[in-house]
Amino acid sequence: MAKTFYIETFGCQMNAHDSEKVIGTLQHEGYTQVTDEDSADLVLYNTCSIRDKAEQKVFHRLNEYKRLQGEGKRFGVLGCVAQQEGEKIFEKAPFVSLVSGSASYRNLPEMLRRLEAGEHRITGLDDRQTDETFDTEFTARSNPHRGYITITEGCDKFCSYCVVPYTRGKERSRTSESVLTEARRMADAGFTDIQLLGQNVNSYCDPLGKMNFAEILAAVGEISGIRRVRFTTSHPRHFTKQIVDAIDAVPALCDHIHLPVQSGSSAVLRAMQREYTREWYLERISWIKSAKRDISMTTDIIVGFPGETDADFEETVTLCGEVGYDGVFAFKYSPRPNTPAVSMPETVSEEVKSQRLQVLLDRQREIQRDLYSRHEGKVIEVMVEGFNQQRGQIIGRTSQNKTLNFTTAQPVLPQIGSYVPVRVTKSLPNSLVGEQAGDAEVPAAVLKQAQPVGLVVLQ
Repeated sequence: MAKTFYIETFGCQMNAHDSEKVIGTLQHEGYTQVTDEDSADLVLYNTCSIRDKAEQKVFHRLNEYKRLQGEGKRFGVLGCVAQQEGEKIFEKAPFVSLVSGSASYRNLPEMLRRLEAGEHRITGLDDRQTDETFDTEFTARSNPHRGYITITEGCDKFCSYCVVPYTRGKERSRTSESVLTEARRMADAGFTDIQLLGQNVNSYCDPLGKMNFAEILAAVGEISGIRRVRFTTSHPRHFTKQIVDAIDAVPALCDHIHLPVQSGSSAVLRAMQREYTREWYLERISWIKSAKRDISMTTDIIVGFPGETDADFEETVTLCGEVGYDGVFAFKYSPRPNTPAVSMPETVSEEVKSQRLQVLLDRQREIQRDLYSRHEGKVIEVMVEGFNQQRGQIIGRTSQNKTLNFTTAQPVLPQIGSYVPVRVTKSLPNSLVGEQAGDAEVPAAVLKQAQPVGLVVLQ
């Protein structure tokens, strides 16, 4: 008999890639993916618990699924909220048959067989001490040109606001051999853009003792056929100058670093248990600014953390100006279950949080407008990602992880996944606009490179 499934995914890139691996595993077990829950025998919901009231949103979504329970369908809740709420999910949504955190996905084939045998309450809720990682060859990659490789799972940082250590388990790394084998397999399959993933990706610790993070990053970048390598998310405590040196030395490593700061105030960072100071962070920024390549920088910031004063917030705003981020992902603080910050008194009102967030975003918009304008008149290599029919533009992404929408005078549009040189004609606060450049406008030395540098500057 045909077995069908539908999966809905929320959250970060780790969750998206987890779903790719779950999908591949299900397909290997004889299931066929369908595009809507009405057509599925098994309905899966891959959850995220980072944002405010995440668990409430999950139960609201499950309540919407409730209408399908009389049709003989089975339901499973996966991911961070599954790990966080555990068997409470069975109590609040009795029609759910499977609850599994990400650390248990390696047991998915066994759990599926139990589900098919008629069990109604199956749990995969490993404690955070597991050393196992979810390595599988059966990954159903959604993009044929860009792919993810998880190199670390879990987190041992226990930042006072963050639920991840409680939902994804302790920090553990895959062997360098397994990572490089997967990267070579992806290159052989035609993938040219690889992103290395981990909650703290740069704290990678090879169980074989052969490579640190900078070394495995460079090794992936040197694999034939791979033209771009990115990584996320880094933690400042494990950010080394060797990472910057690797980016300078290996052309395929993208000239973009995402380095979450969370706050510009050392006092707030201490309350957040981030294990570094403003000065420590800025020293790492100085390494990036001293690189031979023009490396773009992005970050995460939380405003309104308990105890944050006006002076603390002003330090965050001035830090943005001092660093010069090409992009900031900013959020209002919201308490998460099981975290130390839950017991801290809320000293910043929602109104003040909203005001501070707007001030930060307005300042960052000014910074980005200035930074993006420096690309005008330059020729940049982009990877084609799609087409905007309404605007008549091709959507591209630069090595610096910036969107560059462009037009072409060529009679045939470039293929998705191809790399083309584009002259920037206009800059906007969040994107660039340009037109495809001819080969004559690109330095000959660049054209001859097997793995061209992502950013080409005309003199």
